[in-house]
Amino acid sequence: MSRFRNLVGALVLGAAAALNAAPARAAGEAIALPDTRFSFEGLFGTFDRGSLQRGFQVYKEVCSACHAMKQLSYRNLLEIGLTEEQARNIAAQFQVVDGPNDQGEMFERPARLSDRFRRPFANEQAARAANNGAYPPDLSVIVKARAGGADYIHALLIGYTEPPAGFNLMDGMNYNAYFPGHQIAMPNVLNPGQVEFADRTEATVDQMATDVATFLAWAAEPELEQRRQMGVRIILFLIVLGGLTYAVKRKIWADVKH
Repeated sequence: MSRFRNLVGALVLGAAAALNAAPARAAGEAIALPDTRFSFEGLFGTFDRGSLQRGFQVYKEVCSACHAMKQLSYRNLLEIGLTEEQARNIAAQFQVVDGPNDQGEMFERPARLSDRFRRPFANEQAARAANNGAYPPDLSVIVKARAGGADYIHALLIGYTEPPAGFNLMDGMNYNAYFPGHQIAMPNVLNPGQVEFADRTEATVDQMATDVATFLAWAAEPELEQRRQMGVRIILFLIVLGGLTYAVKRKIWADVKH
């Protein structure tokens, strides 16, 4: 009986907390994000390899100037459909610090597949100094770290507009329709035709934002497709097992009745 009372009490407290939280959410500004309908959404969703490769290109040519992705290595590019030669050539474009050598000195060399993505700044202080005090976050798991996930990243990148009349935009800030508070230190970084995609896809702002959001979603969960495939296999196995169990049960009880 006491357990039942504790359970009821917990449910009541939970309901009260939810009711109390609702006005707080209502008091703040609700920003509706556009539904991008990514290919990887849903139970059977998968990552579009073409979009992943275009998204990496956008990151490499635009975002990597400020944002690191320290959780990724150049060999991970094989997982988005690039050949080993392509991945090696991309890695070789960057210089990384290695050593010490036989003289005890550090030196620079072209990056290898085993190296992590090169960071744009040596440390947080250098990053802030180059960005007027703002710190560009690491993008390795940014999709998991932001409410709205890939939809939020896409919306943020297409959300730069002129502020409405009467809006008090602080110095050094930029207006963004989808950023909380609508003031963001990061400037608009995407412009039509800014990137020339290898597959000749037109580089509109929406296309680049969609592709880089797809790439960042994959970077945050590179095992997503494997987990879903395993989940589907388990569900199918349980369905077959359930059917067999039911058939055996009917057979056994049929014999008992006779």
